Amino acid sequence: MQTDLFAALDWQDALLTLRDNQLLRDLDVAIARFLQQQCPQASHEVLLLAAFTSQQQASGHLCLDLGNDELDRQLWGNAPPDGIRTLLPGGPGDWLRALQHSPLVSDNGTTPLVLDGPRLYLRRNWAQEVAVAEAIGTRLHTPTEVDARALREPLSQLFPDHSDGINWQQVACALATRRALAIITGGPGTGKTTTVVRLLGLLQSLAMADDQRLRIRLAAPTGKAAARLTESIGEQVKALQVADNVRDAIPTEVTTLHRLLGTRPDSRHFRHHRHNPLHADLVVVDEASMIDMDMMASLLDALAPTTRLVLLGDKDQLASVEAGAVMGDLCRHAHEGRYRPETVAFVQASCAMDISDYQAGAPHSASDLGQQTAMLRTNWRSKDSPGISELATAVNGNDAGSVSQAFKAHDSLQRQRLTDDDNSLEQRLLRGRNGDDGLAALFQAVAQPPQRRADFDDWARERLRQLTRQQLLSGLRSGPFGVEALNQRITHHLQQQDLIPEREWYAGRPVMMTRNDYQLGLMNGDMGLALPLLEETGREEQNGQPHTLLRVAFQLPDGRIKWVLPSRLDGVETVYAMTVHKSQGSEFNHALLVLPDTPHPLLTRELIYTAVTRARQHFTLLEYGPPAVLNQAVARATRRASGLTERL
Repeated sequence: MQTDLFAALDWQDALLTLRDNQLLRDLDVAIARFLQQQCPQASHEVLLLAAFTSQQQASGHLCLDLGNDELDRQLWGNAPPDGIRTLLPGGPGDWLRALQHSPLVSDNGTTPLVLDGPRLYLRRNWAQEVAVAEAIGTRLHTPTEVDARALREPLSQLFPDHSDGINWQQVACALATRRALAIITGGPGTGKTTTVVRLLGLLQSLAMADDQRLRIRLAAPTGKAAARLTESIGEQVKALQVADNVRDAIPTEVTTLHRLLGTRPDSRHFRHHRHNPLHADLVVVDEASMIDMDMMASLLDALAPTTRLVLLGDKDQLASVEAGAVMGDLCRHAHEGRYRPETVAFVQASCAMDISDYQAGAPHSASDLGQQTAMLRTNWRSKDSPGISELATAVNGNDAGSVSQAFKAHDSLQRQRLTDDDNSLEQRLLRGRNGDDGLAALFQAVAQPPQRRADFDDWARERLRQLTRQQLLSGLRSGPFGVEALNQRITHHLQQQDLIPEREWYAGRPVMMTRNDYQLGLMNGDMGLALPLLEETGREEQNGQPHTLLRVAFQLPDGRIKWVLPSRLDGVETVYAMTVHKSQGSEFNHALLVLPDTPHPLLTRELIYTAVTRARQHFTLLEYGPPAVLNQAVARATRRASGLTERL
């Protein structure tokens, strides 16, 4: 009876039924209706497929892949209502035939929908994917190569420590000299920042030897990632083994991608594009796994074809929040290497290293992109935090047994079962791991501001650094174990302990920007801390104490502290707990991850890996459910529908 009812619905009612069952959004419904207005003769199947294609973007997919093995789950979810599948009769073969004969669909981007093999795109997503593939292809065929023998001496100076094995940092630098694109991937502690600093020294040395000077720009997707890279890159440049004039020609300030491209208020377009390209000879982008397809298309559009582009990132981290998994697509075969014989010979000549074990097994498997991709394989930090390295490797390898063993073998790893009817989570956050990294220590430090106005910036910088000693993470945003509920719960507990007042703004409140504020120069993901700030006038209160006003301190990418009135911040949220997605680009001495009481489709291998690798020294897993929640998350790999790898 129910199945007959579903089958009897017209396409408009079908859209609403799918929306009411949370299989479509209002936006998806609106797109299907708009297309029907533009093309009244369009079949109902095509209109419903258009709505589903739009919905896929909300899940990070660039297209609806009708050849995907997981298509049924992507369309209907894990437990669809009985009979709802009859709203879209037939199967992938029938849908492909309907799309091939629809006036709304083409294979060249002249229609609102584009069918490329089994993949159905909204035109804008298809155009961006094609543009990115073409721009990358152009760079891969733009030679910048120097003689391999001429690299031997400068590389040996930059990498004086010789070993019997392969120094992949040195190999990455050598490969980057060959074309206008280089990709360097590796997990935390593998030396990505060290590699790129030495690469900058190498390229600037070669340029200045020819009486030139490279215009270099450094960028990261978020403000906090840019600030962290600015801090780490400055120290490494000082120690770089190059001539003084070369060292002086290497920038140490990292900006956000939005600032690099030139944001335009109330517009999704940037000041720099193909008709007004960025003035740079070399652009380096860190944390590239966070870049979505839209931003990558904008970045490549803003660069001249001869501008070198170096992308750094961890291919195994979570993909971008928005649609696309660009870094993952570009590094699909990085672990295997798949180098051509001429690439192996080039590395031998320039680095005196043999990478033939990573040579492609068959000529057709060695892509142009693969020749410009290097994966850093040595974890230099593992000796300081072997537990975190071992756990990350086990998670990445989908090895549940090794995951369990890592927790048992290392004191830096903890696994604790919690119940939702006590306050053990709150007490743990207050105490911290060793007493000086908990919330209680933070509020105590916040209550002791300096006496002189000139000392407040350094004091704020130290308090912001104190925030990075401990961070609670969750893979979910909503629900009882999501960050919204966790932040409310922790705030309430702090109020009960009389550590904070019952009002929105108070000294010690950690916040994160949830949108870009171009007037303030703050970007989505930037973290701040509400602190008392001494008035410039030095006016005293009646009790003789200096008069302070509450301000929110943000550390800008260049290290400066920006003080903002709380009333000017209408796009912030409290972050005693933050999502794993928002934690990307950050590291914490102690990271704690909350897992819910039941498995959840948003909990994936990449999410667990990203959470673990946010920890520098200690990682704690807080479980409200059975071990199966973690095991299922580790076994669930993210697969985003895209055609970028095939296009390259």
